[in-house]
Amino acid sequence: MLFDPRYIVMVLLPGLLLGGLAAWYTRSTFARYARVRSSSGMTGAEAAARLLGTAGVTGVRIEPSHGFLSDHYDPRVRALRLSPQVYASASLAAVGIACHEAGHALQHAAGFAPLKARSALVPVTQLGSQLSFPIIFAGLFLRAPALIDVGVLLFAAVVLFTLVTLPVEWDATVRAKRGMVRSGIVGAAEAPHAGAVLNAAFLTYVASAATAILTLLYYLTLARRR
Repeated sequence: MLFDPRYIVMVLLPGLLLGGLAAWYTRSTFARYARVRSSSGMTGAEAAARLLGTAGVTGVRIEPSHGFLSDHYDPRVRALRLSPQVYASASLAAVGIACHEAGHALQHAAGFAPLKARSALVPVTQLGSQLSFPIIFAGLFLRAPALIDVGVLLFAAVVLFTLVTLPVEWDATVRAKRGMVRSGIVGAAEAPHAGAVLNAAFLTYVASAATAILTLLYYLTLARRR
């Protein structure tokens, strides 16, 4: 499939363009505001703790993690893990990202429905991302339309996961923007700058969803041909 001109035009080139632009914009925006210190002087870890404490959410561990911008919230163990660039930094970029991840903890505590749906989709999404392509390839090789259909359905679960992720990430960003100001983590004048990193990061999820949709459309063209 990698040598199919339609795959190159429909998926590979648009995916590289969208993903590359989103990643570049996120990194450049982070680099810009990583040089600007927040007026409160709070580190990312302290900002996340303040946001959670103000909201009355307890029992969430805040831990350092490894890797550039590897920040995430693990609802299974209620752990908020922050990258080295965020955990100990007092920049507006670090504070924004830390509060965004804390926003996911707030979602978890509130029983936010899209977050529950995304968590429920994780097992089938992992299965789909690993097996959809091999199954579709086997269906093409064996001339077995039923196998192709199974592979397409598995990948459709991956697409659904990327779509459900969008409202989850956007809501966490909204919670972070509001909470940063209410908790005194940033001033009103600083909030747009701290939020700019979150807006840029959201574009990476949009690019991922768009690429997944294009891939599904390509797989559907294969299924229709066979």
